[in-house]
Amino acid sequence: MYLLGEQPAYADRLITRLQTIPTQLLEGLQPSGPNLELKHTDDLCAELPAQQLFIIETGLLHALIDGKPLFYLQEGDLVGLRQSSDLPECRYCSDEPISLVPYSRNAVFQHIHADEHRQELFTQYLIGHTALLGDALARLKQPEIRPATGFKHFAVGEELIRQGDEADNVFIIIEGHAEAIVDGQKVGDVQKDEIFGAMAVFTRERRSATVVASEPCTVMVIPKEQFLGLTQSNPRIAHSLIESMARRIDLLNKEVTHLRVNVAV
Repeated sequence: MYLLGEQPAYADRLITRLQTIPTQLLEGLQPSGPNLELKHTDDLCAELPAQQLFIIETGLLHALIDGKPLFYLQEGDLVGLRQSSDLPECRYCSDEPISLVPYSRNAVFQHIHADEHRQELFTQYLIGHTALLGDALARLKQPEIRPATGFKHFAVGEELIRQGDEADNVFIIIEGHAEAIVDGQKVGDVQKDEIFGAMAVFTRERRSATVVASEPCTVMVIPKEQFLGLTQSNPRIAHSLIESMARRIDLLNKEVTHLRVNVAV
């Protein structure tokens, strides 16, 4: 096996070692018949006899999961270990001739079971391939799940968010101070380490206020999908957000009370 794309040095070393294991596992065991020769294949598993394992003698197989290429199998690799309908579909295909050496599946497992060294080698083989696939999955999925937070800097008077805009991000002030303004009137302050912009993300409505830097600000910007995931997986973030919202509601209540008193006077 080798993985698609660039891979770390440890993966190269592991692949090289794993390639030597199948021949050691089958040493002393005779093939169950003549080589299976294919000019090409779109779905190798559909063409393989049941209850047999194969070693690739020549050729290269592309392995696809959900139609997406993930890795290759090459000379010396075992084929046929996957024979369960409960496993995710993995399709092997090849555009070039391929030659496979067949072995009885039961005979192979009995042969491995009869010797502790072969048992250990087989365990290493399975664990090694699992590690390689885990590495491939992590690197392939990384662009999708890697934190996409970024930092922005705002001068005094610049708008961090604007009332009426779409809510695509949540923000945290790392350094500085800002003011929240609704319809031209200041309604509160946004302090350092305070989360803001989350309400519109939760309600899926447009921004209800404009936030303006009252001093130079450095702000962490968190995409809404990532933020929603964080609130589910990290209770501390959710707790901090609730405290922040409660504090703002309290400030708004005091502001409304102050206005009422002034109007009454």
